[in-house]
Amino acid sequence: MPVLTDKTVIMDSEGIRRALTRISHEIVERNKGVDNIVIVGIRTRGVPIAERIAANIEHIEGKKPPVGVLDITLYRDDLSSLSYQPIVHQTELPVDITDKTIVLVDDVLYTGRTIRAALDAIIDMGRPKAIQLAVLVDRGHRELPIRADFVGKNVPTSSHEVVSVQLSTIDQAEKVVIREFRDEKEK
Repeated sequence: MPVLTDKTVIMDSEGIRRALTRISHEIVERNKGVDNIVIVGIRTRGVPIAERIAANIEHIEGKKPPVGVLDITLYRDDLSSLSYQPIVHQTELPVDITDKTIVLVDDVLYTGRTIRAALDAIIDMGRPKAIQLAVLVDRGHRELPIRADFVGKNVPTSSHEVVSVQLSTIDQAEKVVIREFRDEKEK
């Protein structure tokens, strides 16, 4: 039976901090400030990353952009294969998103399906001026024509690997690890 084992730590806590600081500066630059942006984290790990980016932007600009939380559970294209009764959390957008620039935030960009679901959810809530995407890690293997505007780290991976983002607020650890499936016999 295959099990996941840690293979390589690709970012430690300092690497994560630096990547999010850089992303925050890039967001401010691209948008010429923060007056019309809303940072929206995709549950689960996109939310604390979005909060950190907003705090960084407040440090840079002296003004914190609104931060929202997006639950995409009902928008997933694999919903029927997840469970009969998926757990749906609340989406919380602190402002009307009409004519705002939304910066969607997630931990790992892989096939693009999560982002497609997030785009559907956002569009159902209003008509933003633009939607940008910020991710901590882009691992490739896209199945949909989606790319991030802001990337902390590009990491080429194989399809047998998993990129695991661990954040202290959720996992009591702060790192990004590549894990791979191994046969239990190989231990």
